[in-house]
Amino acid sequence: MEIHKNFKGIYRDPFPTLMFFTALISDQLSKLLIIAYLPVGQSWPSTGVFRLTHTWNTGAAFSLFQDRGAILTGVAVIAVIFILIIYKYLENPPLLIRLAFGLQMGGAIGNLIDRFRLGYVTDFIDVGWWPVFNIADSSIVMGITVMAFYFTFLRNRNSKTDDV
Repeated sequence: MEIHKNFKGIYRDPFPTLMFFTALISDQLSKLLIIAYLPVGQSWPSTGVFRLTHTWNTGAAFSLFQDRGAILTGVAVIAVIFILIIYKYLENPPLLIRLAFGLQMGGAIGNLIDRFRLGYVTDFIDVGWWPVFNIADSSIVMGITVMAFYFTFLRNRNSKTDDV
């Protein structure tokens, strides 16, 4: 069983696994509460900049590409596989990259669960003019932001200190 011995998967590292389950559980629990207590199309409070508004999203994050659920589900599955493959080959990834991978995986799987279970994604966070979104969307965006920050500002700094 050499494959398992040499596999450096996300499940072997407790930090991204913790971030994964934190994102996934908070996403799914919040969606279950919205589904149970707030009818589709309703908002609480009814006015204001920050509201909970129960919507069904058949598109991508932030309601982009509506009614393309099957294509988006396929793209999401490929993205999850791609993220896992990339993580497998990283040698000692820094904390921020581990955080980013956990958040991205938790968010992607959270929305995939909705797509497979319901045929759409439940969105509910309504902030002013911004499209309604959910915790999974936020986790994905935060993960991408953390990764972009690391590769833009910190990666070169870390490699310079490694050369000394």
